[in-house]
Formats: sequence, structure tokens, C-alpha cells
Amino acid sequence: MSFVSSPELDSIRPVLADAADLARQALLDLGEGGIGEYLGVTAEDASAATHRFASDLEGYRGWQWAVVVAAPEDADHATVSELVLLPGPDALVAPSWVPWDERIRPGDLGPGDLLSPRQDDPRLVPGYVESGDPAVDEVAGEIGLGRTKVISLEGRLDAAQRWHDGDFGPDTEMAKAAPSTCGLCGFYLPIAGSLSAAFGVCGNEFAADGHVVHAEYGCGAHSDTELPTGAGSPQFEPYDDAALDVIASPVAPVEPAAVTETSDTAENTDTAETTEEASAAPEESAASEESAAAEVVAADHAEPVADDASSTTDVAAQEEASASPS
Repeated sequence: MSFVSSPELDSIRPVLADAADLARQALLDLGEGGIGEYLGVTAEDASAATHRFASDLEGYRGWQWAVVVAAPEDADHATVSELVLLPGPDALVAPSWVPWDERIRPGDLGPGDLLSPRQDDPRLVPGYVESGDPAVDEVAGEIGLGRTKVISLEGRLDAAQRWHDGDFGPDTEMAKAAPSTCGLCGFYLPIAGSLSAAFGVCGNEFAADGHVVHAEYGCGAHSDTELPTGAGSPQFEPYDDAALDVIASPVAPVEPAAVTETSDTAENTDTAETTEEASAAPEESAASEESAAAEVVAADHAEPVADDASSTTDVAAQEEASASPS
């Protein structure tokens, strides 16, 4: 077995330093198992030393077995005094114990929850005791009224420090980027008492509405904020989404062979049309001549209608004359 030396090994009595095997055997007799490598020995005093072993127990990563051995000054061997499982430097342990009345943290209070102040809370003092705030003490003395308890100077200082370091304090990113401070804003409502020198309530519904803000806090909704001059956006030109951009379609280049073929085709087409017109012309001319000849023949064989009518009228007149008595 190899032993890990300790810086205090020289100051430990040999009878205690050499008791590593005794310490391991005591752990084996315990029957819990999970005994790892030997980590070293440290002196507790002149008559006691602690031998440590790594723990291999499931769920106890980083923990150590500690075995305390003891030997009086005149003893020639050591005996086991105590053994225990302790957390090491990198062990996962539970958080430190916090009394139940101190476990509540800011933000834990919900609707319907009741929270009483602690006994002898240093943040509160009896109402008949001067609070240290001249504005409050003067008014209370004049009218003879007062609350059962009022906030003390310590309580005011604690509150002022929280508000200063909170989300609405002067050191926040919002405050650093603001054009001005809340103390110069028209929405700033100063609170009463000595805290009014540095704090107020924001009355702008679009900013820190209803929150206590430091006088040096600020935001972009300051009452003196001015809008950029000019029409439209100060950075970009207005965009007309109804405008149309006419883009000509690209024309593919014509190959020389295609141009020659097209020209030949056009010439052949023109030649065919000319030939058809030439062949159709004599036929139309012959048809016209035949039509004219037919009209002449028909005119020659037609009977004169006017002459027949005159002849009929004359015959009727003669018959009437012969029938009448002379």
C-alpha cells in the first residue's frame, strides 16, 4: 500500500502516523464499504491524528472517510478513537442552515401572505421615540399624533441603499443611456421626509410607473424628450409599396445558322405566295369574260315589255270603237 505524505507528517508522532492500516481495518469492520485510496494523515494534537480515505460510496462523490487514532505520550501503539464520513473540498453538500424566521427573501411575499416583523426588528422603533427624520418628528409633535412604530434611521439607510443599487438606481444601463435624469422630469413625484433628497416615485405609465426611482435615474420617456424633426423616419426614406419596377426580359442571342435558315424560309414563302397569285389571276380574268358574254346574250334574247303593253292597249281601243253604234 502506498501512503500519501502530509505536510504535517514530520510533526506527528510515528506511532500515530503509522496507524494507517489500523484505520483502514476499522473502516472494513464498520461494514459500510466504499473505501477508496488513502489520502493522508493530519495531526489533531500531540496524542491524536486523523487518517483520511476517499469515499467510493454511491452519491457521496468528493466525501472522505476520517478515522481518528489516539495514543498517550508513553503508548507504543495507537487505538481507534472515532471514524466518520465527512465532505471533502469538492463534495456536494447541503446549503448552510438558515433559521426558519430568516428564510424569507425579497420577492417571496405573495397575495394573501402574512409576514410579521422580527422580534426587536432594528428597522423599527416605537412611535414615541424620535425617528431622526426632522420632517416626520416636527409634524408628529405639532399634531400630537403618531404611529405605534416608525422606521428608524438604520431602516431608512438600508432602504436607500437597496433603492440606489436596484433596477431604478443611477448606475443601471437605462440611466446611463437616458438623455436626462428623473430629478428634472415632470413625471417625478418626490417622496416625503429626508429620503426626498434622493428618491421619488415615477408617475409615467410608459416608464417606471409606481416605482421608487433615484433622482439620478433616467429613461427615454423623460418629459423633456423631443422627437426627431422632419417628416417620416429620421434614418430612412419612405417606401412606396405600390410602385412597380419594370424590368425588360433578357433576349437570347440568335445564332448565325438560325438567321440564315430563317431568311431562306422567308424567301421560299414569298416565292410560293407570288406563284399562287400569278396562277390565280388568269382564272379570275376568264371567269369575268364568261360572265360578260352571258349578260350580252341574255340582253339580245329579251322581249321589250313596253312595246307589248302598247300593243295590247291599242287593240282594246279598236274593239271598243267597233262595238259602239255609229
